[in-house]
Amino acid sequence: MSPDMPFSAGVFTRLVLERLEDAGHLDNTFDLHQEGRLGNAAYRIDGYAFDEDRGRLDLFTTMYVGETDPGRVPAADSARAFERALRFASACLEGLASKLEPSNTDASDLARRIETEASTLTGIRIVLLTDGVMAGSAPDDSDWRGRSVEFEAYDIVRLQRVLGEGETRADIEVDLVALGGAAVPCLHVPSFDGGYDAYLAVLPGEVLSKVYDRYGVRLLELNVRAFLGLKGRKTVNAELRKTIVEQPSMFLAFNNGLVATADEIELVQDGDGPPSIKRLKGLQIVNGGQTTASLHRARRKESLSLEHVAVPVKIIKVGGADLAEMVTSISRAANRQNTVQLADFSANDPFHQEIETLANNTWLEDGKGRWFYERARGSYLAAESKAAYRKTEQNAFKLQTPKQRRLSKLDVARYLTAWGGLPYRVCLGGQKNFQYFMQRLKDGPPPPPDTDWFKRLVAIGILYRSAERIVRAMKFPAYGAQIIAYIVSGLSHRTGGRIDFNRIWARQAISPELEDLIRSWAPAMDAAMRASAGQLNPSEWYKKEACWTGLQDALPPLADPLPPELTYSDAGGGGAAVAPGGSGVSAADYERIARCMDIGGATWLEVAERGQQSGVIHWKVAGICRSIASYAAGGWQRKPSAKQAKPALDAYVAVERAGLLNPVTLAE
Repeated sequence: MSPDMPFSAGVFTRLVLERLEDAGHLDNTFDLHQEGRLGNAAYRIDGYAFDEDRGRLDLFTTMYVGETDPGRVPAADSARAFERALRFASACLEGLASKLEPSNTDASDLARRIETEASTLTGIRIVLLTDGVMAGSAPDDSDWRGRSVEFEAYDIVRLQRVLGEGETRADIEVDLVALGGAAVPCLHVPSFDGGYDAYLAVLPGEVLSKVYDRYGVRLLELNVRAFLGLKGRKTVNAELRKTIVEQPSMFLAFNNGLVATADEIELVQDGDGPPSIKRLKGLQIVNGGQTTASLHRARRKESLSLEHVAVPVKIIKVGGADLAEMVTSISRAANRQNTVQLADFSANDPFHQEIETLANNTWLEDGKGRWFYERARGSYLAAESKAAYRKTEQNAFKLQTPKQRRLSKLDVARYLTAWGGLPYRVCLGGQKNFQYFMQRLKDGPPPPPDTDWFKRLVAIGILYRSAERIVRAMKFPAYGAQIIAYIVSGLSHRTGGRIDFNRIWARQAISPELEDLIRSWAPAMDAAMRASAGQLNPSEWYKKEACWTGLQDALPPLADPLPPELTYSDAGGGGAAVAPGGSGVSAADYERIARCMDIGGATWLEVAERGQQSGVIHWKVAGICRSIASYAAGGWQRKPSAKQAKPALDAYVAVERAGLLNPVTLAE
């Protein structure tokens, strides 16, 4: 944040971007205030986002008033805000990066990236964020240096609708005439019981790609699968690409097509001919998300023509039927391109259902409060509204489940992924991280969550939120969210994932000593992260596994006396805190645990086998080394304890000194 920017406006920008990410409207956003002049004209932005899949740059501009009663934003003022943001992109192409102050690294990194990647940009979206009420609508789409430009606004009315009521589909309005030049002929199949109407149609591939280009993953809000990529010759998406390249006219014959739902369908009819679909409102692709994303990728990323690609689509206009129930049924029964398993679902996944049950039945130590798990987005507000009908229920709801004890699916994915040592996944943004999280659950289903697991989850969440509060208060100029993710992963790595979760759960807070540790780590972590990026763009580098791998050796140290959460009797993953001077874990113990995790599983197996066979180490110590090897093979889901780490490292040193380790293994 620039020192010239009002603090309240910066906070407004950051909070709105975060909430819109959680709502699925935006992804991978960064708040960054930058303003100046290009010739005689001013430019200004307050944030940005790069959508690599769609080759699109989002630039955010903020108009913040801070009044209790929202005032109207004159159309002339909003038009100037849009112009200033677009002018920033022009300034970048004219060498803005070299004109900025050397200390302004974040803005110069962005300007340099826009300049170097301009040839790959297919479009720009300018988004206005304001706490006022827009007097007019956003400008119509236009053209800028051969690229399409979209203008969009989130005023206080729309923010209330999107964030307050949890509505997202209502904002999706697809004008097929504007996108494809003509309405799409269809066959209307009315329902016998009036529960729904069905329309069978064929969408041009270009039109479907443009729809995804505009709305992205918001089209897939109700879809049970994420886009799984194009790796592997036998994957469905690879076959789709092959058809597009080699036999585009056969796409209709080879592809099962889409199943979609719509809240409203506007039809037109020419004489006695069949009806045609002109406009769709509240469009959701229930099955066929992979097809849609594959077509878009082919057109945008690989410049493949979709001129001769046609996609069959079945559109369901839901009437009296329950939308959620119908979507679940469609998802189970419709598209058979890939087998749809229960683990593919999000809100309806048994894993999330079990968390919701645990949240409802796990009370805090005082027996008066609990956490609320928002399995379906908007369910907290729905429960709050329901409780508001009676004063006693309203008071009980606020006492038992205040907003600060609300957990969303994106929260769970963020906390567990960071603590699991994958901060670069967290840096991808809420939606993409959640997709990876669900895929990991599918690839290796964990044991069913229980009460202890839920308390541990909440404790990690409290730690993460505490780090957020501390880092934000320190007012880093940029990359605060990335610093937070890497601090949490760093603490997990340094401690081997073993801290006193029971203490955090019981107190519903971390200790002042742990807060001080986070506060001391934050600037050190920021410096280490920036140093590791070198000349690379930091926001992109922090998303790479190589970034985290390199930083593990540069993590800030732990020093005695340790915070009470880190000083516990070494019995299991949680442990009980011990009094100062007791036999708890020390900073040296944590260093040994980290050193154990720097050694690969194959090496630990060699230490065990060769050390025991030669008599260099005792068979019991060899068993410890085999256990650590199994932890490594499991991706360090389990981590060594202090009692395991010391004898294991002693064994490693003894076997290495005896010359028993294979040189290839040592170079692992």
